[in-house]
Amino acid sequence: MVLVGEESWDALYKRLIGGEKVLVTPVRDTERFILGSAYEVTPDEQGRIVIPEILMTYSNLGAEICFIGLGDKIEIWDKNTWYEKEKKVVEGAAEYIDLLAKKEISNNKK
Repeated sequence: MVLVGEESWDALYKRLIGGEKVLVTPVRDTERFILGSAYEVTPDEQGRIVIPEILMTYSNLGAEICFIGLGDKIEIWDKNTWYEKEKKVVEGAAEYIDLLAKKEISNNKK
């Protein structure tokens, strides 16, 4: 599940519906999924939000969750699911960093 602020949502919305491109089925389906499953939530006086039950169920969120900050958005994960994902990311991190470094070197040669 992804939590975005109003400004980031506006930018995402404009990317989804903007432009004069031909909207092929995968684009339309993605647009339907993102826009159709989005919920607007308003924080209470203490800055807390309630995650709608349908999103809790869809995302398989349990009693404990993790918030992962990613630039202008926050991912919300079930704690156990995140720990399993994190293990896989750590295992592949060195290889991914090597790929990024090679790409950067290749781009600098152009």
